[in-house]
Amino acid sequence: MHRAFFGCLGYRDRMDRRQAMRIRLAAHGLVSRDSDLLTAAGRVGVQQTPPGSAEQALSLRVRELSGVRDLVQLWSMRGAPHVMPFADAGIFTEGLRPDDEASCRHFIRGAGDHLDRFGLSATALVDLVLEAIPSVLRGRELTKDELGVELAAALPSPPGWTEPDGLRQNTYGESLVRFGLYVAALHGTFCFTRNSRFTLLAEPVPPREDAGEELVRRYVRCFGPTTVTEFASWAGVSPDFARRSWERVAPELSEVDYNGRSGWVLDPVDAEVRGVLLLPPYDPLLALRDKGALVEDTAMQRKVWRTTANPGVILHNGVFAGLWRPRKQGRRLTVRIEAVRKLPKRAVESEAEAMGPIRGATSVAIDWQAGDHGDLGAASES
Repeated sequence: MHRAFFGCLGYRDRMDRRQAMRIRLAAHGLVSRDSDLLTAAGRVGVQQTPPGSAEQALSLRVRELSGVRDLVQLWSMRGAPHVMPFADAGIFTEGLRPDDEASCRHFIRGAGDHLDRFGLSATALVDLVLEAIPSVLRGRELTKDELGVELAAALPSPPGWTEPDGLRQNTYGESLVRFGLYVAALHGTFCFTRNSRFTLLAEPVPPREDAGEELVRRYVRCFGPTTVTEFASWAGVSPDFARRSWERVAPELSEVDYNGRSGWVLDPVDAEVRGVLLLPPYDPLLALRDKGALVEDTAMQRKVWRTTANPGVILHNGVFAGLWRPRKQGRRLTVRIEAVRKLPKRAVESEAEAMGPIRGATSVAIDWQAGDHGDLGAASES
């Protein structure tokens, strides 16, 4: 592992959390809004959860949301919907695609009991789903539930296939094909429409022979110092699958001492972040596995990274400064601010008001809350 460039950065193979966050913020394009749209969306993809979040995340990285026709929304890391450049989509699909039964089962590990009930392998399930998708989706747009019902009906039905499985109103067959869709999506033949339905792509995702390696590069560049274990967690792939991709890139990575443990980086650039940022829930930066580098307090971490309904995060000069939540009524957007340190009020309000057009609102109101830190939660002009 080469280390020579650290001399010019002054780290001498050591890095603390503050330095790491500066590098990550720069790598994510959050130092200034000077990225073009395809560069911003192609760094590590942009999760579209909840719908509309990707547009807001991109607006923090670019001056204008132009060129959206060159973007596509696909299921990708962790089986979540992500927006990415169509030209780069192979990185975020092929780079995750399971290459054996164990890695396929890991990617859809909730399907294990259902697969065993029918003596079906995960790879065989995915093959069946891939074979049926073109005829079911051709010329149509379907919701996930609708697609699951029609795919299940189009496949061979062994005994018990149409019986309820206790998951909402699903049958065993419907649940299984929906699990299979997460891996089938990594073959790049169907995508999301703007109204969150599925449709066939007019042309398949361009293939990438180096997809796995390039995915590791982009991940390490944006989240380093990091490890192969953290990469596996971020991508949603099995540890063995992650290791195979990681090892092909390992000679390009540099090892550092990060808070007393080894971490790896790629092309780190240090830069100070000034001003206020309102990161949406599931912003690409918030997918970091080293949560303590951004939010030190463990109780606050539980508020930021919830099972569902995550809040947005406020950064001030690159440091965690609070939470925000939107509430839309008609064409009016109210942004609730829960500050944990003093914030420049006008800068926060300016960022909140910029959300209005993105979220289809004509007016924006700010609801300031003190939060859990007493006087530190009060808004300030400083």
